[in-house]
Amino acid sequence: MTAPRRPPATWWLCGAGVASLLAAVAAAPGAARAAAAQDWPPFVLVSGLLLVGLVAQEDGLFAAAGHALARLARNGVVLYAGAAVLVVAVTTLLNLDTAVTFLTPVLVYTARSRGERRAPLVYACLLLANAGSLMLPGSNLTNLIVLGHLHLSGGAFFRHMALPALAAATVTAVVVGVVDHRALRTTVSPRDDAEHSTFGLGLVAVVVVTVLVVVLRAPAAALAVAAVGVLACALRVRTGRHADAETATRPDGPALARRAVAFLGLPVLAGLFGLAVALGTLGRTWDGPATLLSHLDAWGTAVVAALTSVLVNNLPAASLLAARQPPHPYSLLVGLNVGPNLFVSGSLAWVLWLRAARAAGEDPRIGRASLLGVASAPLAVAAAIGVLLAEGLH
Repeated sequence: MTAPRRPPATWWLCGAGVASLLAAVAAAPGAARAAAAQDWPPFVLVSGLLLVGLVAQEDGLFAAAGHALARLARNGVVLYAGAAVLVVAVTTLLNLDTAVTFLTPVLVYTARSRGERRAPLVYACLLLANAGSLMLPGSNLTNLIVLGHLHLSGGAFFRHMALPALAAATVTAVVVGVVDHRALRTTVSPRDDAEHSTFGLGLVAVVVVTVLVVVLRAPAAALAVAAVGVLACALRVRTGRHADAETATRPDGPALARRAVAFLGLPVLAGLFGLAVALGTLGRTWDGPATLLSHLDAWGTAVVAALTSVLVNNLPAASLLAARQPPHPYSLLVGLNVGPNLFVSGSLAWVLWLRAARAAGEDPRIGRASLLGVASAPLAVAAAIGVLLAEGLH
């Protein structure tokens, strides 16, 4: 007799999140309602961004960028620097979860074409996505959770956080590059089997959501981006069967629709949302987190945020620590965004990175990624906080 299959871990997370949400609503309905109002825009926004990213992937934009990078940068150091810029750019415009999901396979292929396995490109993709997600509100869900207290537009947020984000990303890239400097010394000839992108719907959607994120504030930006993502995906589904007949490379409409639903990872998003609302409710009914943050300076706030992210994931951590207006919101964001590089439990990006790498035939080592994170994250946090203090922000 065949043993019953156990539910995947994602459904356990979903169940825990829903149970936590129901408990929070039963215990403190007013606080739970306030926490949900603060937490829903980020999750709606990332859903729209992921759909836009899927359409861009179907158009070949990410693969074309990776191939172009490999052709232009034969030298390992130049290739690594270009890949770092690409990861930070996609993270900024389309969210770190989109970046690790779509760029990881591209960089796996690039490394494999150079005869490398477990190359610095693959690990840098994850670490730079986390460290570089401070640039725009939509770059990381934690930005929007904390942004609810700041009431900033995307442009104002960019002016405050651009330099700290660049500092964190640069330090992270340098540390990973120095650790793996031997792998960067090689020079190889480019391959001629590059794919070509279609500059159509995906590119238009990317441009539109970038403008919306910069111009609009939450929750309007979240709703607008989600609408663009749904519309772009619906248009691609409608034309998918025709594209498949012509190119024999894109999935047909129904297949793409199923892929979109699977890619959104609704059980994971639902579970994290439930946990975030539950911890946000706790932060509103218990003075402990607010009292702790009120006694910390910018440095201490970043450290607490980083450690809390590793303990409970950075999304629920943001909801807990930003349930009330934090005294050092920008430092809090540095810890919440860069701190997850310390361990796999820190952010959803870790899970997506592992899934994408394994789907591409690579098996990255969590231990190695964590060691690189432990080496780079404290320095990246210090660099970002130093820039914030120099700017007169914290």
